[in-house]
Amino acid sequence: MSTTQSERLRELLEPLVASQGLDLEEIAVDAVGRKRVLRVVVDSDTGADLDLIADVSRVLSAKLDESDAMGDAEYTLEVGTPGAERSLTEHRHYVRATDRLVRFQLHEGGELVARVLAVDEDGVDLEVPGVKGRKATTRRLAFGDIDKARVQVEFNRKDTTDAAGAQNAQNAQNAKNAKNNDTTEDEEA
Repeated sequence: MSTTQSERLRELLEPLVASQGLDLEEIAVDAVGRKRVLRVVVDSDTGADLDLIADVSRVLSAKLDESDAMGDAEYTLEVGTPGAERSLTEHRHYVRATDRLVRFQLHEGGELVARVLAVDEDGVDLEVPGVKGRKATTRRLAFGDIDKARVQVEFNRKDTTDAAGAQNAQNAQNAKNAKNNDTTEDEEA
């Protein structure tokens, strides 16, 4: 896609995406056989569910139909979110990756895999997992030291909110059982 077409599409679509409470992350036009595919990637701090994606798709489709931004040739519009292993390129991406595991490629060379704890204007605070039974450590990484960063998919991480919820449910059940035991003892006496 030419820079001019990319800029025109961004100027046309970004206000519409923003009006839906989302950020326009990426625009790409790819040739697929004789047709073209316009891929629009959107996101927000709270994510985007399927209903919101469908709403945005309808709004963008209507605007594209009334403009000549895509020319006369047929095209397919695809609207989606960045995906699980997204690259972090903007400050807001790092904020959205808080509590996620991220693989960092460093300018000095080397690689670091760590969990994002906090983000400010200058960089990120990280928790580096312990190796071979060692405890995790914290580290500060300035944005200037980061060459690339990509969120990692975690299949075996226990969700701390689920664990807390399960513990609360167990505590409530224990309290209920204790109350029932007290009632049963009173009835027997």
